[in-house]
Amino acid sequence: MTRAFRTAAVIGAGTIGLSWATLFAAHGLTVRVADPRPDLAGAVEEALATYAPHLAARGLDVTGLADRVHIAADVTEAVRDADAVQENGPERAGFKQELFATLVREAPAHALLLSSSSAIPSTAFTGELSDEDAARVLIGHPFNPPHLVPLVEVVPGTRTGEDAVLDAVDFYTSVGRTPVVERKEIPGFVGNRLQNALSREAAYLVQEGVVTPEDLDQVVINSLGLRWATVGPFLGAHLGGGPGGYRHLVEHIGTSMQRTGAGLGTPSQNKEHNEEQNREQEQAQERLIEAVEKAYGTSTYSELTETRDRRQLAVLAALDSADKEEN
Repeated sequence: MTRAFRTAAVIGAGTIGLSWATLFAAHGLTVRVADPRPDLAGAVEEALATYAPHLAARGLDVTGLADRVHIAADVTEAVRDADAVQENGPERAGFKQELFATLVREAPAHALLLSSSSAIPSTAFTGELSDEDAARVLIGHPFNPPHLVPLVEVVPGTRTGEDAVLDAVDFYTSVGRTPVVERKEIPGFVGNRLQNALSREAAYLVQEGVVTPEDLDQVVINSLGLRWATVGPFLGAHLGGGPGGYRHLVEHIGTSMQRTGAGLGTPSQNKEHNEEQNREQEQAQERLIEAVEKAYGTSTYSELTETRDRRQLAVLAALDSADKEEN
């Protein structure tokens, strides 16, 4: 590690920010959280109580967790002594532009300035900053919830310094995440673009009556999701080619797979229509929403997230066990 990280500021205490705060504290950092929400103290307390067992199951010592998380009166107080700042504000470039102007002014000069932005590259909101200030700003995009899902997409802007990239990798590694550096800015980055591609075809298949939402989820859970959790798309395809690997796969079934790809559909909400077609589009989209609500609307958000997190913990534990056996 190029330098030590002892304190972290979490700006924005929604689902992502609260998860980050818990993770940072579980790894021994002093954390200061800022958010204008009036229930901030209660939200932090609830998040720590909910997420601490998850992190304990991952082998972390969560003793005294609450003592390391502090409520800041405002952004200035939160970042005053921070080694790293994790921003989790609204997905609006104008908002982030104003916020990061404050962060570079109020945070220590050595502080790493990171954004959890899901789709907006940092270059889109650092244009007004000096080169020196822009050099320490970059994206650190997690997947929800970041205290459980290991990936962090580290995406430097056009003026981000290489030292900041290396520091970001060190920082996220130090809190048990798996940082992947993406060397070219693109809206949505990599993870969300892959997710959106699958989600788009999933919506089309349901709208076309090919499958129900719950059955489509079963298809992914019991095939692609299971495979990709262990090897990912490219290694999975390489293995799918047998001893001849990816080359054999492309040369022998590549043409038929390309024909399938060319026939991928466009769900109604992604099409451009005239006024009458727009009404039909809205109706089709509403039917899709109702189908998903029918599948999962009888359970509360808390119940569904508890099931999701419990299963994700089981997958992580199984992967840990498999890795230990290999080593």
